[in-house]
Amino acid sequence: MARRGPIRALLASRYVHALTTPHSVDHYLDRVHPMLSVHQVRAVVEEVRPETDAASTVVMRPNDTWRGARAGQHVQFGVEVDGTRRIRCFSVVDSESDTRDRITVSVKVHPEGYVSQHLKEGLRPGTIVHLSQAEGDFVLDDHVPDHLTLISGGSGITPVMAMLRTLRDRGHDRPVTFVHYARSRADEMFSDELDAIARDCTWARVERIYTRDPDPTAAVEGRFTPDHLDAFAIDAARHPTYVCGPAGLIDVVGETYDKLGGDLRREWFKVPTVDLDAEDATGTVTFEASGRATDNDGRTLLEQAEGSGLAPEFGCRMGICNTCSTRKVHGAVRNVITGEVRADTDEKIKICVNAPVGDVCLDL
Repeated sequence: MARRGPIRALLASRYVHALTTPHSVDHYLDRVHPMLSVHQVRAVVEEVRPETDAASTVVMRPNDTWRGARAGQHVQFGVEVDGTRRIRCFSVVDSESDTRDRITVSVKVHPEGYVSQHLKEGLRPGTIVHLSQAEGDFVLDDHVPDHLTLISGGSGITPVMAMLRTLRDRGHDRPVTFVHYARSRADEMFSDELDAIARDCTWARVERIYTRDPDPTAAVEGRFTPDHLDAFAIDAARHPTYVCGPAGLIDVVGETYDKLGGDLRREWFKVPTVDLDAEDATGTVTFEASGRATDNDGRTLLEQAEGSGLAPEFGCRMGICNTCSTRKVHGAVRNVITGEVRADTDEKIKICVNAPVGDVCLDL
């Protein structure tokens, strides 16, 4: 790794930048050793272990350009697969006290997930991966409230697990209610550690609801309903809450908190399903740079571009990482998460979370 201090300052200087232009100094350091860099984060994979039958955990050691992560943040994770660098977004699951020296991500395998399958089946210790600095504002406040609620569903457990670990390691002693929805215990990540926290941390109430294979001792059954808040003694109006998971869970929890006036922070792990019968699924989507066009079928612009044979870059497909940001030449688009409609000309949009409303032209 590049040494700290005067050498790093020299390598990062405008003088060295001028000497290496049009390339960066990292371009040349990479030829000496792939972990050498002044600006770019690299990490070497130290361990890949199964988390469940359909999820794996990857532990990495970063170079010294890494600045650490706050609990709840994510990284853009780049790995070479069949000669092509693939970039995806994954939450860092470590406690904040650990993130300076290591980076850990836990990833659920999706049937069509090219990278998630590679991480479980093909990634080996010693592999060097390319990372962004930690990103995102789905994080704990500096002052943690007296009673905090964390709600997650499926692989949405990863950022809130980082929060729970951080609170444990800080010696937190005020009430935290942790509610997680999974199909069964076999589908649940971090089961043994959750058992230990429930047993050892008197301030933590840990509730897990298995929707397909219910635990007969659980206080509630099935998917989230407002009654679950009552069962867990959660006062939505007084207890700040973080929720992460699939869109269906976030929608229901969000509607409940909106009605009760609660403080709810939300992080989506999958964009909402687009209504293909929506009235705005009309017109033509034009991909100006490639000279292609397709009838607007109501899906997101990323999906319609891929359906037209294009291969735009993307990372998270959730509107977080900005990798798919593309210039919209003209036309109106609807954000499928927020419902916001934007119709400015010549503006950058994230095509993974925007669906066209009528005619739209992209610089793609």
